[in-house]
Amino acid sequence: MSNMPFFIRDGGGYQPTQAGVGPWNPNSLHGRVVIGLLGAVIEQRHGGPDYMPARLTVDMYRLPDLSPVEVSTRVIRDGYRIKVIEAEFISGGVSMAKATCQLLRRGTPPEGRVWSPPNWTVPAPEAISINYPRATLGDMWRIRPITGTFGSDGPRQLWMAESRELVGGEALTPFVRVALAADFASPYANSGEGRLNYINTDVTLYLHRLPTTEWVGFEVVNHQATDGVAIGECWVYDEQGAIGTATVAALARQGMVLST
Repeated sequence: MSNMPFFIRDGGGYQPTQAGVGPWNPNSLHGRVVIGLLGAVIEQRHGGPDYMPARLTVDMYRLPDLSPVEVSTRVIRDGYRIKVIEAEFISGGVSMAKATCQLLRRGTPPEGRVWSPPNWTVPAPEAISINYPRATLGDMWRIRPITGTFGSDGPRQLWMAESRELVGGEALTPFVRVALAADFASPYANSGEGRLNYINTDVTLYLHRLPTTEWVGFEVVNHQATDGVAIGECWVYDEQGAIGTATVAALARQGMVLST
């Protein structure tokens, strides 16, 4: 499956491949490919160079199997400065997930400085010799660890790059790269003691700009949980600096062992 995409176009729809299967059920898709496809379709149908996809929120309420997929979109607001688009992931005729994307018109920055946290100072991806494929998930991505590991105490930072196309024959855009990566905030922020005991039900990705290279950086900044409900948050980077945040909500579930 080294060159297999996550989806193949089939008329106006998409046929999932085995490459997109997730860790929770051998017959269901990984959340990241659901998020990535919703983001890609929104960008293709409603994006443009004048608009920045500043927020993408995806609610995932069912685990889709390998049935054919359709993505429908609906314009909620089509203003000059703000667009709001809704997209629905339909698998085998059943709604599985829904996305809302806010696209903001790019313009001239205002004068004056506004405080923001300091940028991280980490080795560039090419300076890190260790490259961990996630073999247990069919090499969905490439990882170059910076600090910490899954479930470890203390800071966790890493670089991630995609290993395959989302849709066969279609190049990954910068937005699709980071949309695919965003789901990683859940296992990275919510894992503990070498296990992941939470399955995320949503992702919200905030971006003030798009990544400039294939590598997306993650830094865990928050995990909180009570009564089996968890939240996790990562700051998201490219090789030039911070580009946004990825936040997830998750439910307790019998854990799986994680390895890098």
